Amino acid sequence: MRVGADTFTTRVDIAVRGVQMDAPVRRPDGAGPSDDGHVLVDGANAALPRNSNSPYQLRDGRIFLGELDTGLSLQLVKRPQFYELVTADGVPYEKIARLHGADVLATTVVQTCIRYAEDQRCRFCTIEESLRSGATIAAKTPAQLAEVAQAAVALDGVRQMVMTTGTTAGPDRGARNLVRCVRAVLAAVPGLPIQVQVEPPRDLSVLTELHDAGATAIGIHVESLDDEVRRRWMPGKGSVPMAEYETAWDEAVRVFGSNRVSTYLLVGLGEDPDELVAGASRLINRGVYPFVVPLRPMAGTLARRDGVGAPPIELVRYVTERVAALLRDAGMIGADQQAGCAACGACGVLSAAGA
Repeated sequence: MRVGADTFTTRVDIAVRGVQMDAPVRRPDGAGPSDDGHVLVDGANAALPRNSNSPYQLRDGRIFLGELDTGLSLQLVKRPQFYELVTADGVPYEKIARLHGADVLATTVVQTCIRYAEDQRCRFCTIEESLRSGATIAAKTPAQLAEVAQAAVALDGVRQMVMTTGTTAGPDRGARNLVRCVRAVLAAVPGLPIQVQVEPPRDLSVLTELHDAGATAIGIHVESLDDEVRRRWMPGKGSVPMAEYETAWDEAVRVFGSNRVSTYLLVGLGEDPDELVAGASRLINRGVYPFVVPLRPMAGTLARRDGVGAPPIELVRYVTERVAALLRDAGMIGADQQAGCAACGACGVLSAAGA
């Protein structure tokens, strides 16, 4: 349900500035754009910065701005039971997959990326830092993922799964490995909705293989539609021509269906906001859900090293409201994807705007 204007302003504000809190479930590094605590805001998944300098505080299960009750409830996501287990081959489950929000199991199947050298690396990404810190392992096997997924569903009520991967050198860019992983998980947990996330594969037939293996949805994440921004922020990934993304999106929509394909669009990379919204409109017309998310640079990223911060709150609200209106007009709701970032909605504020 779409929230009121004042409440939506607060939702945008806390998405950028965070809340003074200590969250048991969080992800301090990895392939995503932010280091956040995983919570429920008014019962919906939210990934909010844990910020000791935020003007917002958590008190008695509610979010306060000074002495003012914002009207929003906040519940911390508890550490899941499956984190206490170890796989048959001796690896802690927490190093195989993580809980996102209250009910999403997420894993980076291959924790290395051919684009991680500093002159190629995405400036918002720390995919290999979690590997260096010992928080995960380099490659997860289909059997390990199946074992962990089965436990996460049984013990902690997980209702969907996300599988992403660092880019590999082959023409499928890592997608074919995800085919094997999806099959293994669904053999152990039939019916579990799974989103896969890949770069545009050169061999587009693998998109059909992913769908036939049982993947529910797919994310092909471009982060920005502006080629100058892409070169500056993602020198390696930005070398993939936009035409390859467009071809892959169209084929993915053909295979998975409209509103079963999504792409990240990060607010705060320097892209003109009106051009970003216009680009989101073109994606929607293609059947691709533009998952608009504010940039919140993690520790260890090149962006944080260079002093880049989160975007202005007014910018995040402006873009989010306009894209949400376009999505509502098109009848595209993130939850309808059943699995993945748009279905979860935690990292952005589109779901709070009714999209």
